[in-house]
Order: sequence, then C-alpha cells, then structure tokens
Amino acid sequence: MLIAHKILPGDFDYPDLMSYELRRCLNGLAVVVSLVSVAACSQAPKAVSPDVWAVVDDHEIKQADVDKAYRRVTQQPASTIEEELAAKLGIVDELITQEVLLSKARALKIDVTDAEVETAFGDRKRNMTDDAFQQQLKQRGLTPDDMKQALRRELTTDKLLEKEVSSKITVTDQEVTDFYNKNRAQFNVPETQYRVAQIVVTPVRDPQNRNRLHDDATTPEQALQKVQMLMGQLKSGTPFSTLAMDYSEDPQTAPQGGDLGFIPASALEKVPPQLRDTVLKTEPGNVSVVSAGGAHTIVLLVAREAAGQRDLNTPQVKDGISSSLKERKEQLQRGAYVTVARNSSKIVNYLARLIVDGHLKAVEPVPTLAPKGPGK
Repeated sequence: MLIAHKILPGDFDYPDLMSYELRRCLNGLAVVVSLVSVAACSQAPKAVSPDVWAVVDDHEIKQADVDKAYRRVTQQPASTIEEELAAKLGIVDELITQEVLLSKARALKIDVTDAEVETAFGDRKRNMTDDAFQQQLKQRGLTPDDMKQALRRELTTDKLLEKEVSSKITVTDQEVTDFYNKNRAQFNVPETQYRVAQIVVTPVRDPQNRNRLHDDATTPEQALQKVQMLMGQLKSGTPFSTLAMDYSEDPQTAPQGGDLGFIPASALEKVPPQLRDTVLKTEPGNVSVVSAGGAHTIVLLVAREAAGQRDLNTPQVKDGISSSLKERKEQLQRGAYVTVARNSSKIVNYLARLIVDGHLKAVEPVPTLAPKGPGK
C-alpha cells in the first residue's frame, strides 16, 4: 500500500508513558470464544440437514446465514478454499456467540426499537446516496432488510452486555490511587510529547482495509475527493474519531479512531519532515492535511504536554487511570460472561466437524465489493 506520510505506532522505540489513556479493545473475547467452540465440537451431533452449520440449543444456524454474514464483511475474494473456509468457520463461531447472547436478551426482555435500528442503518450508509448504497448491496447479494436484521442483532447483544456487564463495573478512588502509586514512573514525562490522531487516504487498493465502512480510494482522483469530503465533514462537526473509524485506510489506527497516543518529541524525528513540521507547528485541536505522491494524511493534534511528573490530582491522570481500569475490568467481565453463557447452552458446530472429517472440500464462490465513497 502506498502511504507517503502516515505515522505507524511501531515506528517509535519509546515506552507508552500514558498507557492509562482510553483504548477500548475487547479482542480478548476472541480467544475465550475460540477455546469454547473447540470444546463444543466434541459434542455428539444429532442428525440435521446438510445446510445446518451449527445449532445453539434449538436454534439452527444455516449455511445461508453464514454466507450472508460473509458477504457483509468480505471485501476481497479468498485466494484459496482453505482461506474462505477459515473465514466462515470464524463467522460461525461469532454467530454462535451472538445467538447465545440473543437468547439471554430474550429471557431478560431486552430489545431494540425500530428507530434505533434505522439510526444505525443510516450511520452505516453515511455520505452515500441511496442509489449507490443499493448498488453495493445488490453486488453483495444483500438487501436492506438483511442489513437491518444484522444490525438489530448487534444492537441487542450490545444492549445486553451494557446492562449485564458494563453498567455494573465500578472503579474506586482507592484503586486509582493504588495504580498511580505502583506506576508513578509512567506519569513522569521526560520530554515534551504530542498526542496525534490521523486519517490516512491512499490512491491504491488496500486488501488490509479495516475501516467500518470498508471505504477504500483506488485512484489519485478518488483519494483527493475523499479527503475533500472528510474535511467538509470535520468542518460540519463530525467527530474526528468517527471519520477515522469509518474511512481511514490505515489498518493499524482506524479501529482506534486514528489515535496514535502520545509521541515524544525525539520520536517525531523519525517521521518525514513535512509531517513532523506539521505536528510541531500545529496548535492542539487543529487539523492539517499532509499530501505526497497522491496519498494524504489528515492530522489532528489532540494535545501537547510539557515534560515533568504528572500528579494524581491532574484530572487527565486521574480520569485516564479510572477509564483504563474500567476497561480492563469490562474486558475480563465480558469474556467471563460470554463463556458462562456459552457453557450453559448446548452448542454443536457442524461446520467444524465437516472440516475435521474431510466432508467439506469446497464452497460456492461469493461476490464481493469494496464500497466506495462519494463520486466513486
């Protein structure tokens, strides 16, 4: 991928002194869930029709369900049958977990309104015309109802986990104090540092694109149009982090809203001069565009901090520690909640069994599409 001036987190050989900053990440669930699914495959399966790829209690997850989910998330066709089956095996496991949680939500009478679904649906097609969105759905073999059903399931499980896990997590002042005292060195900043966020736009297709809308410019003209659109959205008040998650073509920072965290002044010497000078001269809160070779980086300087020891009474320190501790608790509790919920359900992963037994050698090819932004 051609990127002239993007900043990579790994470019800086410097300790993360501000690790207490909010970094929402629940990827630990994937490890827990995969271990549970392996155990579930050992259950003796009952006879089911060939198009059933998993069963959760009495609910069947069919091949059509998996194919539909696969078409929603796949941008590039798999290069091998094994690669496609591996992707679909992961999707089956995700659908199993989702069905387990939906069952919990039904028991607790947790649901989402049609208005909430419509709002989420509108967010997914933001900045696209209805015709363009409908065309993308058609090329993926999906309908608006398919998207709305998937969104309803996602929103319902999110609401369940918020009610059953997130809302019950607390962090005491004593926990914050204890963390600070044990990690005081983390809050001693030896040199001026800059908190930077970025949105990367390149003129070439990126197979590793991980932004939420799978939006990817593929020509210099498209890249320029995309940057102009993004700058317009920023001026109209759309949060930088939202646009980064939806549109940034940097797979490493897009999921974090483009946030690179705090970068010490000495580490900035490792980035291209044009980008370094932009960061050094920009005032916190301002956005700049750095372009070269048809690629563009929209840079937001979030904050600048002088060197020195940060006291616990500093709001940013105290709030940051509290947020970090809450995240850790939430990640642990969510993982445990999902594990307990899965353990209390009868789960059979027939796709996994078919693969292990060698009965599934190929799957039908699936049409894919890389969604485009305005004017593409």
